[in-house]
Amino acid sequence: MPVGVSHYLAVSAVIFAVGVAGVLLRRNILVVLMSIELMLNAANLAFVTFSRASGAVGGQIVVLFVMTVAAAEVAVGLAIVLIAFRARETTDVDEMNVMKW
Repeated sequence: MPVGVSHYLAVSAVIFAVGVAGVLLRRNILVVLMSIELMLNAANLAFVTFSRASGAVGGQIVVLFVMTVAAAEVAVGLAIVLIAFRARETTDVDEMNVMKW
């Protein structure tokens, strides 16, 4: 049985759902950032799937931009987490809800 577009989209939906669950259920900010990365990767998989199915390269170009933004998000996010950890000595999201240090 050949692997079709629906199979790739199903995998993308599962990965996205795992990412959403991680964002909503976890309290550690590092796990939340990793879950956001999962959601971005699920969107990338869907873009590449539609791009390949239609024969256009537009989706693959969008994926390159999304990967660039994801790399910048990781760098900035980890810097913010490091600063917050030094100030509060915790990575719990509930403890970091106030911007006043």
